Amino acid sequence: MEEVKQSMCEMMDMFNTRMNSFHDELHKTPASTTTSGLAAEFQSFRQFITTALNSLQQQVEMLAKGLDRIDMHGRRKMLLLHGVPEQKDEATADAAVKAITGYIKDPEFLNANDIARCNRMGRPRDKPRPILLKFKDHPTRTKVWFSKAKLKGSGFTLSEFLTKTRHDVFMAARQRVGVARCWTRDGCVVVQGADGKQSRVVTLVELNQVCPATQQHGAGGAAASKPTSSKVADKPAAASVRPQRASKK
Repeated sequence: MEEVKQSMCEMMDMFNTRMNSFHDELHKTPASTTTSGLAAEFQSFRQFITTALNSLQQQVEMLAKGLDRIDMHGRRKMLLLHGVPEQKDEATADAAVKAITGYIKDPEFLNANDIARCNRMGRPRDKPRPILLKFKDHPTRTKVWFSKAKLKGSGFTLSEFLTKTRHDVFMAARQRVGVARCWTRDGCVVVQGADGKQSRVVTLVELNQVCPATQQHGAGGAAASKPTSSKVADKPAAASVRPQRASKK
């Protein structure tokens, strides 16, 4: 952040210096030679502004990417559980544990003591809100995450708690390559190319390098004229709601 502030101050100083110089030259130059001089000065000034703005944009993008990485690191122990019926005054952690262990058929697989924090996401609505699970340690989170295939057919799904930036990248990737060739892993969006090669991306710039924005496919990978639906498939698991920032403990 300090580097960005310093760059902005330097560019403002340069801008003011060039503008003052331009103003002085404009008043010193005879009227007969003003036009040609203005053209040269304008060309030089335009080049300076373009270079300065490009530099600032690159630094802002680097800063945003760094903040996003820090935010995602804070979510490394979290998962979202979807489809659990919501009850008034419910014990959310117990409901989540029951939903997961009921289909895994292992009562020792997970218990409420493994969960550091558990709450519903968003405001009450007609359908059940997703449950945000923060586990006490990352190995437990990983164990639960890789058990998601066992929940198939249960009506419950697990997804990673992505940042807004990565969620937007994930949704864009689904439209371009289809549901079957796009999923998330460790907070990154994995995109599978037509040749079977997998690429991890976290920004739209990286996604554009792997898969151009003009590319659109259906769920099965075949070319389609319309974007695929944003409905989440059971496999691979993905974020089905727009992530919200969670307070960290």
